Amino acid sequence: MSRKNKLSKFADILTFPNVFECYDVRKPELVGVGMQPVNFRGRWQELYFKNEQPITLELACGAGEYTVNLARQFPDRNFIGIDLKGNRIWKGAKMALDEQLPNVAFVRTRIEIIEHFFAPGEVAEIWITFPDPFPRNSKANRRLTSAFFLEKYRLILQPGGLVHLKHDDPDFYQFTLDTIAADPQCRLLYTNADIYATALAFPELAIQTRYESMHLAAGRTIKYVRYTI
Repeated sequence: MSRKNKLSKFADILTFPNVFECYDVRKPELVGVGMQPVNFRGRWQELYFKNEQPITLELACGAGEYTVNLARQFPDRNFIGIDLKGNRIWKGAKMALDEQLPNVAFVRTRIEIIEHFFAPGEVAEIWITFPDPFPRNSKANRRLTSAFFLEKYRLILQPGGLVHLKHDDPDFYQFTLDTIAADPQCRLLYTNADIYATALAFPELAIQTRYESMHLAAGRTIKYVRYTI
């Protein structure tokens, strides 16, 4: 993508009413349209969605394909995609606006500071779809299913709230299972190393991002883990 195109998308999302951004991790505050500060922490349902429907986050959402498709499939739930790359978020945010989906929002921030934007128990579910697997052991803490991030999720997730992982990398998949097994607070509910080998266990697994389609075309198997933390 050209620098001009990226800058154009950054400018666009400043006008999108469904996108909120944090520009400084040292001062974790969100701004919306026109760079106006917003504080939805603990009040996303009341102030943004204006309903009492449960909130699901998609972390490292990329272009927001899973976020938008989940919102289409479950209109009785609210969905927030989170990613650091504004030019990626642009696609999903624009799609949601064009389709007038009221149950979708996006937050541009680092996931390491997520607890500043959601209150304890405010989030019902978390989806992690095809994140960077960080294959080097020296970067294991950067994996979104690491013990470090589980502690972050516990700060915002409801008791018994679900965490979903969908990925193609066998090492990342095994790392996730090992992390769950090593944590006495975690409870593994379902796991499948090849979700398309049989009938899908859950309808939301049928959603395919561009990356997933590429992985399937390359002959890779798609894995899924459902657990509580």
